[in-house]
Amino acid sequence: MSDFQKYVKRYLDQIPSENWIGELKKSGDKTVEIYADLTEEQSLFAYAEGKWTLKELLLHLSDTERIFQYRILAFARGEKAELPGFDEEKYAANSFADKRSLESLIEEYQLVRKSSRIMLETFEPSVLSNTGTANGNQLAVETIGKLIVGHNYHHLSIIEERYLPGLK
Repeated sequence: MSDFQKYVKRYLDQIPSENWIGELKKSGDKTVEIYADLTEEQSLFAYAEGKWTLKELLLHLSDTERIFQYRILAFARGEKAELPGFDEEKYAANSFADKRSLESLIEEYQLVRKSSRIMLETFEPSVLSNTGTANGNQLAVETIGKLIVGHNYHHLSIIEERYLPGLK
């Protein structure tokens, strides 16, 4: 198994049911529920030196989902040009998430998620098998949709295991 296949499997294994479109909504709702209970001060918490704050993590989810959305749209529409990768650490470092209100970050996350859900729910089923190349790896539209879900659940686990206990 290649490193890329391991990367994909790591996230796909996070999805708790076969209904990944349904899990798109559930993971989004769970994320908003957790963040809605935080104070501004708590949202600036990082569980260790050099780790993202909860605000940075939320914006990371939105940023990554937007990138995945573009890949989904491009491949669904038949794009054959290779799409670039992205450096999540640079994105987070340049996000200025900690200067934004928690409310604005939650609103952005909800809008990005709603956009993903509408796009994926309205595709013709045949489009889900369209493939393209991103960051040197070939992916199907459906796989990228599932990566959105698995990536979200991955970070929810980290929030529950490493962030929330530090807030008590």
